[in-house]
Amino acid sequence: MTIDLQNLGRRFNQEWIFRNVNYQFAGSEKYAVLGPNGSGKSTLLSILIGSLSPSEGEIHYQETPAAGTEKRIPVENIYKQLSFAAPYLDLIEEFTLLETIAFHFQFKRFYAGMDAESLLSLLGLAKSQDKALKYFSSGMKQRTKLALACCADTPLLFLDEPTSNLDAQGVDWYLGLIERFSVNRMLIIGSNQEFEYSFCRHYVQLSDYK
Repeated sequence: MTIDLQNLGRRFNQEWIFRNVNYQFAGSEKYAVLGPNGSGKSTLLSILIGSLSPSEGEIHYQETPAAGTEKRIPVENIYKQLSFAAPYLDLIEEFTLLETIAFHFQFKRFYAGMDAESLLSLLGLAKSQDKALKYFSSGMKQRTKLALACCADTPLLFLDEPTSNLDAQGVDWYLGLIERFSVNRMLIIGSNQEFEYSFCRHYVQLSDYK
């Protein structure tokens, strides 16, 4: 899978958030999108996942099947290829944890070796499986978002500010999650906390595109 950005830019009103982004995300690599708060990390991720259109430039998605012939994926279909977690991503508060898992995996397949029971075990929230999410703490909700994204069988995994609302134990849990579930898939993280992306090999510094 490759994602090609060609002269990509986004503005709000008359202010450019970033411009002239020429970059290729490719293969099963780990990327960090870096910059201080307000620099446009979440905006770029929103464009990458197809939920926001660029103000200028183009974005192209291509997959390479086993035969080796590249296949272009329309932006309106890219959601089928990706999983995404962010602290601002809403969950359905009235659903229980079990209902949330069942609902999510009507649209995505489980990562190899995972099912609802093993996901609950991974979360450490089996005792809360019948509790509505509106009664979860912010940390429990963030763990749930991360687990749903990481445990879905998609070639693309996007995480924005992944350890928001997590305590020190939660951060260790997140790092273990990444080690286990980032194999053979592209991982793109929006962050300004080095411990969230220390394992990444490639960096997109948004200050280079102002």
